[in-house]
Amino acid sequence: QVQLVESGGGLVQPGGSLRLSCAASGSVFFAMRAWNWYRQAPGKQREWVAAVTSDGSTDYVDFVKGRFTISRDNAKKTVYLQMTSSKPEDTAVYYCNLRPALYPWGQGTQVTVSS
Repeated sequence: QVQLVESGGGLVQPGGSLRLSCAASGSVFFAMRAWNWYRQAPGKQREWVAAVTSDGSTDYVDFVKGRFTISRDNAKKTVYLQMTSSKPEDTAVYYCNLRPALYPWGQGTQVTVSS
C-alpha cells in the first residue's frame, strides 16, 4: 500500500526558511515518477506548487519562483521543498503527490508564516 508522509512544517517568520520533506513508501516506482508539491490554504482549494521530473528538471508556479526549490532523493524515496523568503500568503498545509494525483493524500505538513 502506498503511503506519503509529509514533514518539516512549522511556524516561520516572514522572510524565513523551512525545508519540507515527503517520504514515499510502497510500490511507487519513485525514481520513474515526476513528483509534485501542492498546498491548501484555509478556505481555498488545493493548488499545485512545484514539480521535479525523473531527470531532475523542475517547474514552479509563478508565485513561488525564485523562492522555493524542489528536489528529490531517489535512494530515500523522498522529495523536498526548500522554502525561502517566506510570505504570510505561503501559510497552508503542504502535500506531495503525482500530477494528476494518483496516490492517497498524506496528512500534509502545516506551514504558518507569521511574525
